[in-house]
Amino acid sequence: MQRRAIYDGLLRCTKPSRPWDLYAFNCGPSKFTNANPKVRLLNECFRLLGKGFCSASIDMIDKGSYTLSNELWRISNVNSDYIMSPSYPFALIVPKSISLNSKTNNCLVASDEEVVHASSFRSKGRLPVVSWCHPGTGAVLARSSQPLVGLMMNMRRHMPGLWSEIEVTFVIVVAVLHACLHCNTDEKLVAALCSQLGGDKRGRRKLYIADARPRKNALANVAMGGGSESPSHYFQSEVVFFGIDNIHAMRESLSRLRDYLDTHGSTSSDGTLSLLRHGGWTWGGGNLSSMSASVATLGDSGWLIHVQSVLAGSAWIAARVALESASVLVHCSDGWDRTSQLISLANLLLDPYYRTFTGFQALIEKDWLAFGHPFEERMGMPTVSGCSDKPLDLSRQSSVGSFPSSPMRQSSGSSAPQAPSSSHAQNQYSPIFLQWIDCVSQLLRMYPFAFEFSSAFLVDLLDCVLSCRFGNFFCNSEKERQLVGVSESCGCLWAYLADLRSSEGRSHVHYNLFYSPLKHNGPLLPPAAALAPTLWPQFHLRWACPSEAQAGELEAQCRNMSLKFSELQKAKEGAEKKAKETTNAMESLSAELQKEKRLSSSAMALAKRASKESAAIKRAIQSLGCKVHFAGGGDTTVDIETNPMGITQESVFSHSKRESDGILQHQYNSDLSISISAVADDVVSNNPLDRVCGAICPSRSRDGGCRWPEAGCAQLCSQFIGVKANYDAIDSLSIYETYFDTREEGK
Repeated sequence: MQRRAIYDGLLRCTKPSRPWDLYAFNCGPSKFTNANPKVRLLNECFRLLGKGFCSASIDMIDKGSYTLSNELWRISNVNSDYIMSPSYPFALIVPKSISLNSKTNNCLVASDEEVVHASSFRSKGRLPVVSWCHPGTGAVLARSSQPLVGLMMNMRRHMPGLWSEIEVTFVIVVAVLHACLHCNTDEKLVAALCSQLGGDKRGRRKLYIADARPRKNALANVAMGGGSESPSHYFQSEVVFFGIDNIHAMRESLSRLRDYLDTHGSTSSDGTLSLLRHGGWTWGGGNLSSMSASVATLGDSGWLIHVQSVLAGSAWIAARVALESASVLVHCSDGWDRTSQLISLANLLLDPYYRTFTGFQALIEKDWLAFGHPFEERMGMPTVSGCSDKPLDLSRQSSVGSFPSSPMRQSSGSSAPQAPSSSHAQNQYSPIFLQWIDCVSQLLRMYPFAFEFSSAFLVDLLDCVLSCRFGNFFCNSEKERQLVGVSESCGCLWAYLADLRSSEGRSHVHYNLFYSPLKHNGPLLPPAAALAPTLWPQFHLRWACPSEAQAGELEAQCRNMSLKFSELQKAKEGAEKKAKETTNAMESLSAELQKEKRLSSSAMALAKRASKESAAIKRAIQSLGCKVHFAGGGDTTVDIETNPMGITQESVFSHSKRESDGILQHQYNSDLSISISAVADDVVSNNPLDRVCGAICPSRSRDGGCRWPEAGCAQLCSQFIGVKANYDAIDSLSIYETYFDTREEGK
């Protein structure tokens, strides 16, 4: 029972019959959550219209309040319910106004009703809408499906069921010989793509209509109601056919390429060595004819020719927009295979933003996922339309669940399963997206400095798409992914790749070591001679020629050298930072040392000056008959030894009158101490008397007179010497004026 359950589980995962059997729906909760892709698409639309300051939200989408506009274009929500075109996104950039006449500049606002009417003239309702706007010139890249100009489509509307094979053949001949039908609303909408910025009245810009199909294929589609535009109905336009083959030719080309690699590689897809399969090396021991046959086999696969066709067409489109400021409308039959290849590659060439990780994701989500490239059908996965338990009214046919094998692969012993039907109508598998990534790798090889991502990133991206581990590339349209609930149920590929890069920073293998955004900050316009592709070794040769496929070894060595250089650079920056800090510290210490030197010099000068003044003061005091004592704390004490008035040292008179005996007694008081004080220049008055006595002399009377005019106060230079004493003790003495009266002395 358990073995049966395991077998059923393996069978369901290896050959899923429903989208819900795919691994991404059954691997449990993923930490790589998928934010609503509608928000990301709307933010990209805002960026294209120059409204990058706006930020989209779920609430804005639910309310339909995202219909912003600029001078020429507006975002329309006419397809928010996916009724007009089930394979188009919910938000479309359309012209803001259309001309009343396709040959005049008189314009009216382009209403949503006119947009819906124009969609009826295009296959699958995929009307012309803007994919990219040139921010400087206003030129645009637009995309659509083929116009319904065929006679059969228009006549079937009136006479259904009356057409035989002979009549169909007749219609084809008539369609080639007669003028095609046209739609005025479609013509006006296409003419609006040529609008000039600023209301330029010099006329419309040139319009190129790029039909990706061969001309004969476009004419053959007339029988089914399709076809191509007539320049006579689209004013100032030119129709160009690129001659790119359809999905069936691409599928067969890849199958032949895989056969070539299995046959001539060192290891086949089943792991068998080429030496064992053929009894010798496939080069035939150097046989030139065998070598030539091998090279011819690679050429016969046609893969490189198809890659070159897509590259050349995209380069031509980019050159028309960049060099001529012309607008280009691109379409194929249904507008979701070759159109997606050409439009997205031209976007990549014109806009440097799309060459970054963020921009590349936005480009794929816009021109591949939102505009309805049928990934489920092209990758051979089960489609939603083929599920009986959840029917949907979708127009696409269901695809088979296995990839086809060519007769050569089957004869070589490959065990790949055979598809139930090999008819083109039933087998819709085709490596369209793989081919586009191959084209991107060719551009990366030609312009190694222009892309932020590396070839290893492209390989991992393809592996993630084909692994069914993430749900971003499930289903055939935005509508189907919303119905299935992919964003809520499955992990996000972009979050996973971003997490890988964040783990190692810019040293991760996904980063391009040589990326220089300033070197290629404009459009890339490769000349035709440079568009010769080579086999992408990192992807195509990794199994058949594993040793030769290691073209990334040189890049790995460069990456290691870059990592070491980065480490050395960081070490150098750290050393320079420390050296700078040390230099700053030394400069700071030097400044402090200079300051200390200046302070020391100033202190020494003050000390010398104080010493000189002290000596002068000492001499001045000694000249007054006083003895000066200098204490260690800086205080100066003056003892009076003798004076002209007859006052002896250490004799100070203290007078007290005793009324009892009427006898006047004189006592000596030795408590009197006299100190010397110096005052700065700024406190010395201009009055000569003030310069002698100064404010510090308490003997000075209030009326400005000196009580001791004959005190002999000393003055030295700009400073003066005053006598400070215990004047309270002096005032308590009774000193006879005769001591100070010279007249008494004369008697």
